[in-house]
Amino acid sequence: MAKTLTGIVTSAKADKTITVTVTTRETHPIYGKQYTVTRKYAAHDEKNEAGEGDRVVISEVRPVSKTKSFSLIKIEEKARGSIELKEEEV
Repeated sequence: MAKTLTGIVTSAKADKTITVTVTTRETHPIYGKQYTVTRKYAAHDEKNEAGEGDRVVISEVRPVSKTKSFSLIKIEEKARGSIELKEEEV
């Protein structure tokens, strides 16, 4: 069974490639405290249909390139608005 992950598209600038950020909650093995872990995956998007901010499902496939081992399965939710990163003021 191939591994499937759900995450948010953080970059869709490259041709046929999206960067998906997957956030999970993990529990520390000794201390029992929960913490968030954020991982980024490069996924193959054949039709260039996913955009930044979309919630997508990606699945593990045979390696497409050096960094891409995941492929876009479906778009669960399209982005409602634009995402802007906060810039620090000096």
